[in-house]
Amino acid sequence: MNEFENRCRTLNKIGRLLILSGPSGVGKSTIRDLVLAQSPVSLHLSVSATTRSPRSQEKNGVDYYFFSPEEFQKMREADGFVECKEVFGRNVWYGTLRSEVEEHLSAGRWVMLEIDVDGASDVVARYPDAITVFIAPPSLEELESRLRSRGTESEDAIRNRLSRAQYELDRSGSYRYRVVNEDLNAAVNEFCEIIRKEEIGERDD
Repeated sequence: MNEFENRCRTLNKIGRLLILSGPSGVGKSTIRDLVLAQSPVSLHLSVSATTRSPRSQEKNGVDYYFFSPEEFQKMREADGFVECKEVFGRNVWYGTLRSEVEEHLSAGRWVMLEIDVDGASDVVARYPDAITVFIAPPSLEELESRLRSRGTESEDAIRNRLSRAQYELDRSGSYRYRVVNEDLNAAVNEFCEIIRKEEIGERDD
């Protein structure tokens, strides 16, 4: 338990941190949106920060928090992120604001982060009580089929995504829960049941 959690427990008010990860193409975003709508507890989806330029229709503070590279760097130096990383080859940074997380946790709310396995490792180091859920495909072959069915990826992009998927799957053993997305409704129901059990203290260890 870290200093922040100790302070919240002293006030008898602490939320829960829920981390959602999984490889590209596994259906994370669809599951996330359905869980947000059907969860037995109210969930706040953390908004990420980035140094990339806003796209059309994107709103600051809703889709992302948009910062200049200089602003982002200053926040890194001030320990303003619970996790952050640079997307290599694009010179763009993404991160999860510490203030975004701790404001809601200290108010007793559940906070969901959708981040990759590397970011999750950084967050768990800071918040060891975080609930971690990894969304896995039935197989890499099924994941490849889903990626190809999109019709939007080049062969190189598909190979890169599959390589990254294997990297994430190899590190998924550290997650408290693993949900296989073979049937969407079943996966959403399993995820919601995880939240229900954690809320009433029936966690799976």
